[in-house]
Amino acid sequence: MKFSTASLSAVLSLGLILTLSVSCHHSETEAERIPRDLNKTLTNEMSDSSDLAGMDKNIRLFMQQWNLQGLSLSIMRNDSLVYAKGYGWADEAKKREMTPGTILRMASVSKLITATGIMVLQEQGRLSLSDKVFGPEGILNDSTYTEIIKDKNYFKISVEDLLRHKGGFTTRAGDPMFSTRTIMLQNRLDTPPDNETLVKIQLKRRLQFEPGTSQYYSNFGYLLLSMVIEKLTGEKYEDWMQENVLKPAACTDFRIANNYYHQRYDNETRYYVQDNDEPVQEYNNSGKMVVRCYGGNDIRALSGAGAWVASTPELARFVASIDGRNEVPDIISAESVRQMTEYFDENTYSLGWNDTKPDGEWTRTGTFSGTSALVKQFPDGECWILITNTSTWKGPQFSRYTTELMKKCRAKYSAVLPHRDFFYESE
Repeated sequence: MKFSTASLSAVLSLGLILTLSVSCHHSETEAERIPRDLNKTLTNEMSDSSDLAGMDKNIRLFMQQWNLQGLSLSIMRNDSLVYAKGYGWADEAKKREMTPGTILRMASVSKLITATGIMVLQEQGRLSLSDKVFGPEGILNDSTYTEIIKDKNYFKISVEDLLRHKGGFTTRAGDPMFSTRTIMLQNRLDTPPDNETLVKIQLKRRLQFEPGTSQYYSNFGYLLLSMVIEKLTGEKYEDWMQENVLKPAACTDFRIANNYYHQRYDNETRYYVQDNDEPVQEYNNSGKMVVRCYGGNDIRALSGAGAWVASTPELARFVASIDGRNEVPDIISAESVRQMTEYFDENTYSLGWNDTKPDGEWTRTGTFSGTSALVKQFPDGECWILITNTSTWKGPQFSRYTTELMKKCRAKYSAVLPHRDFFYESE
């Protein structure tokens, strides 16, 4: 078929117009996908809906039942943030309501953040999960550590053992991360031990089982992982994590917690205990009696084991960045996601997660005085994240009741959750 010069010119012009049109549309689409500053722009009113009034009622009844001052809830569907709302008080005395931008202590959900940092280092070729932690060939190979060790089982501890709580540590003599006063008295310390001192004290003790042969939940093990990150990067744990893990995930307001109310961040909640929770001695052996959630323990010293604070929308954004879905770009490879979520059996912890079932239900919990956190990824692509600013007498078992609330609300209201994505400015 032959075209006249005029016809050919017309065809070329039409093609140029179509190309420009597609190009402009693509540019507009990309412009619309600008990540939102979640903590500064989301409001409770943005998630208000008459269709979800019943869910609001269920949540408020739940708060009343457990005497919770406040909580924050975020819901994702297929990596889109469809719901983000605060309930109750962030600070009752100041009449400050809980909002989506309120940041809260997430306790052991912090371990999921730390585990991701380890996977990033593995992808960078700076460690392998099989690497040993202690000994001359280990990562923490400082002579001050190595020379203290009498139990040679320490030299068998691998990075993966720490991730899976198989390092040989138990709490039969108390959790070292929550026994600061006792450790100070036993070791005649005038001040709380820093991380290096605490590790030296622990290394003098025998392990309770051979690494890799059993498991026992260990906060201390995740403190060691935080120190592994510092040793390999030459940076403070918090600084490196913010720049190399959280910032790539578009999470800009994760911080390491402080211990006292007067040290809170501007947009951080106040923490509460139940009325019958008696004051306790301050963790630093000052002799003062304090509210348990403010000075009862050295929260900041937990580091990557339990010290992160964040909002539930930003925590949702983080989960979206490590879940293997394509809607939000992951900050780790598909192989790393597979390793973190691989299921072995009911008695094997996943990497960072508490539990990852073969059907795609993943769970991460966190609890200590003043807070309870639950991240629940469901097989149908929904992820619910709920954090309270009030502790209950149920302690770690409280996550069971939070799970029941989530499943009840999902059954009634998943179908009417709106189709939108608060992660981006266009929504």
